[in-house]
Amino acid sequence: MFVDRVNVNLRAGNGGAGVVSFLRQKGRPKGKPTGGAGGRGGNVRVVADENEASLLGYRHNPHRSAESGTHGQGDVKHGKAGEDLVLTVPTGTVLFDADGEMLADLVKHGQEVTVLQGGRGGLGNVALASKANRSPGFAEQGEYGEEAWITFELKLVADAALIGFPNVGKSTLIAHVSAAQPKIADYPFTTLQPNLGVVSVGGSEFVLADIPGLIEGAAEGKGLGHEFLRHTERARVLVMLLDPSSLQTETVQDQYRILLDELEQHRPDLVTRPRLVAVNKSDIDHVDTVTLAAELGEPKVYAISAVTGDGLEELMLAVAGRVGQVVREAPEREGYVLHRPVGRQIDVRRDDDGVWVVDGRAATRAVALDDLTRPAAADFAAKRLARVGVDDALRAAGAQPGDDVRIGDLTFEFTEEDDDEEEE
Repeated sequence: MFVDRVNVNLRAGNGGAGVVSFLRQKGRPKGKPTGGAGGRGGNVRVVADENEASLLGYRHNPHRSAESGTHGQGDVKHGKAGEDLVLTVPTGTVLFDADGEMLADLVKHGQEVTVLQGGRGGLGNVALASKANRSPGFAEQGEYGEEAWITFELKLVADAALIGFPNVGKSTLIAHVSAAQPKIADYPFTTLQPNLGVVSVGGSEFVLADIPGLIEGAAEGKGLGHEFLRHTERARVLVMLLDPSSLQTETVQDQYRILLDELEQHRPDLVTRPRLVAVNKSDIDHVDTVTLAAELGEPKVYAISAVTGDGLEELMLAVAGRVGQVVREAPEREGYVLHRPVGRQIDVRRDDDGVWVVDGRAATRAVALDDLTRPAAADFAAKRLARVGVDDALRAAGAQPGDDVRIGDLTFEFTEEDDDEEEE
């Protein structure tokens, strides 16, 4: 089963928690801090693999998670980092976030993108010691890993694509000129998924795609139009296959016009893509290709028979030549990976209940301690918040002493702190 579009729920690993631990020594009643840090959570990476043919596996198993980091231990033993989750997808897969923004376009084997970051591991008390507090009795919690719904959408990477109405003989043609084995029968919409074949001719090779039959209105979704048209987008050359037989209700001239209209409605640049025109079934219906070429405004129209093979070598040589020309003239497609700017570290807003809500990784990290009921831990967090700018941001937003402030699940009262002591 060929699957070319799936929604997957991905979760990066959580960071492990830091630990509070002490080595009791003579003359140091509080003990020497020896608590190790937690390991970071695994990232989620997506890698293009030319050996993958479909996204089927993700339809059956759409929920995937990276490994979480382990917690720190005493004796300054740090937790193990979680393994990254590496997902392989076919070359030509495009990734979109939940808002429809493209994250990556992976067109080469081995090309990859990190879509979700694992949570940072929490620091143990050995890393939190300072001149002000040489034996802290608290440690950091690990951060949660990112989670998101991501859409994987496959667009076939082919050198040339066969475009035509249902039942014009595209599947028969690709089966004749390559090792592809598409389903073939005498009724419309036999092909419900694209097929790829490698064509060897005249010392050249190229990849040919058989795009399922298009009908008028395909760009608006008729006949699964959008699903089929998507696979034309990467083709360097389009081969317009026309059918003069009585199986088609439209003339070859009308077929050509409708196909171009649907391509243009889907993506305007497709009508300027290099193309060749062929008329199939020359063994049963004769067409004056010279006159037809003049009517269509094309330099040449090829007469072929996908069943007998007549004219196929000439057409395939022409396709190979045009593909080679495009490759020489056009730069190689490198793909695309979105480099997102770092989000705002602190964002302050007031909710409907009058509570000041502070968002941002810097603020969340500042209060991510294991036990804020300890006065020393609460004082440590307060100094961190001031240092990263949360106090200044709250004042700038209009917060007054005594107002409630919420960071994550923590709600506290805003107060003016003395900055006499600095954390080191």
